[in-house]
Amino acid sequence: MHNVLPLKRYQNTLNFLKSALPAPATILDLGVRNPFTEIMEQNGYTVYNTLGEDLDELPEIVKDYKVDAVTAFEIFEHLVSPYAVLKAIEANKLITTIPLNLWFAKAYRSKTDMWDRHYHEFEDWQFDWLLEKSGWKIKNTEKWTSLVNKIGFRPILRKFTPRFYAVYAEK
Repeated sequence: MHNVLPLKRYQNTLNFLKSALPAPATILDLGVRNPFTEIMEQNGYTVYNTLGEDLDELPEIVKDYKVDAVTAFEIFEHLVSPYAVLKAIEANKLITTIPLNLWFAKAYRSKTDMWDRHYHEFEDWQFDWLLEKSGWKIKNTEKWTSLVNKIGFRPILRKFTPRFYAVYAEK
């Protein structure tokens, strides 16, 4: 079942991407190459990834790519200041997802990987405000729940409480 867990998120993300930016298109995907990079390529997109640079320290790295759109799937919550990267993006389309802040769960923090932590978990209005303040106009949003195959109070809440927030924005 472990391999099935991200499939719902991947399918929702792919559907949202296709509705905002039909293939073929060229994308800069913030973050290192990952399984979703391959899914985008299999669906007709040309994808460039950043190479693991610290985007808080080097937000201007996004200017090195001439693309149709920038994607950032579960990236902005790891940055101390996503504002600088959002301002630096020169493409006029942005498709992004973030995990939403959940009242019944603390922000994610890996105990084994010091970089795999969430500095922010936004409420939807906070992320909208960040995008608008950094020059983006929101064109479409969508939320979906997280697939959790466990028993307990929080897993039940996760089946009904949206965990992921997708936004399509333009400059």
